[in-house]
Amino acid sequence: MNTVKTFILLVTLTLVLVWVGAALGGKQGMTIALLFALGMNFFSYWFSDKIVLRMYGARPVSEGEAPELYGIVRALSQKAGIPMPKVYLIDQDQPNAFATGRNPSHAAVAVTTGIMRILSRQELEGVIGHELAHIRNRDILISTIAATIAGAVSYLAQMAQWAMIFGGHRGDDDEGGNPIAAFVMMIVGPLAALIIQMAISRSREYAADSGGAEIAGNPRYLSGALRKLHVAAQQIPMRTNPATSHMFIVNPFSGGGILKLFSTHPPIEERIARLEAMSR
Repeated sequence: MNTVKTFILLVTLTLVLVWVGAALGGKQGMTIALLFALGMNFFSYWFSDKIVLRMYGARPVSEGEAPELYGIVRALSQKAGIPMPKVYLIDQDQPNAFATGRNPSHAAVAVTTGIMRILSRQELEGVIGHELAHIRNRDILISTIAATIAGAVSYLAQMAQWAMIFGGHRGDDDEGGNPIAAFVMMIVGPLAALIIQMAISRSREYAADSGGAEIAGNPRYLSGALRKLHVAAQQIPMRTNPATSHMFIVNPFSGGGILKLFSTHPPIEERIARLEAMSR
């Protein structure tokens, strides 16, 4: 049922992109946006891991360079029953991690240098278990495609904004988009993409927490790591693209109040509570 819901959300996200194209360029814009969405889905399927890893300057590491990290990934991937993913390191101070790739046979786990400094071995096992659960559940491809389409919606909204500022938008006809619709789209389009992206991410984070606790062997490993990572994310900024924020184990952006309503991650307190309930 969760897979069906996610598929529906991805289709809806694609339709949002098509609607944005229609608002910008009428029928022609809608057709271009549809072809663009199909092309992005195809491109994301084959090259999603390379896109995201290059975006963050991730570098592959060998067992000789990071023996503890490499050993944890190897041992837990065997326990999870999936092929050993590639291991990458990101040179950023904020402690965080994500997984990417199109399937378990073509996957990668990336962690920041910051996470290696503040977590104990057991807490690191909890984090790696979480990421391997994403790989085993095949969440990583869906997350990357969602990030790609959401990013495209935001980019088209920015194009519409500049077009209206410089008077480049044509009148309401079959060939050009409606200026009023374009103005509404500039506000509603990115917001709709964010909400759909948030729904995809939140439903799968809980499942990855549960699966990660099982793989690591103790839910408290991950709950302890989440506490540290959440506090650090509020204090240490991270150079990141908002369209990919849902891929990280904790939200790389700090913010409270109303911003929590639009977070791509479930409340950290709820995640910790569920893990501690599992341990009991």
